Amino acid sequence: METVGEALTQTPRASSLVENLNSRLRNSFFLRKTLSDSYLSLLQFFLNHRRFIRSQIPERAGKSPTELMTGSAHPHWLELLGFQRFQRA
Repeated sequence: METVGEALTQTPRASSLVENLNSRLRNSFFLRKTLSDSYLSLLQFFLNHRRFIRSQIPERAGKSPTELMTGSAHPHWLELLGFQRFQRA
């Protein structure tokens, strides 16, 4: 029981975290009246592999949630899907 209590004190419990996630998802859901499993899978892939542009925690900036969880880098999410990224010269 002590471990659970300790975990709860270290876990952020703010509605701002939920609102942040909702704001990210709202734009995707606004465009569609129905959501298929394939669309939700693609959205899940995108959100897990898109790198954070900025973060209050410097170690997270420039990394994706997947990179943070696994500790290893991966190519851009479009390249993971088999597309070639456009690079400005």
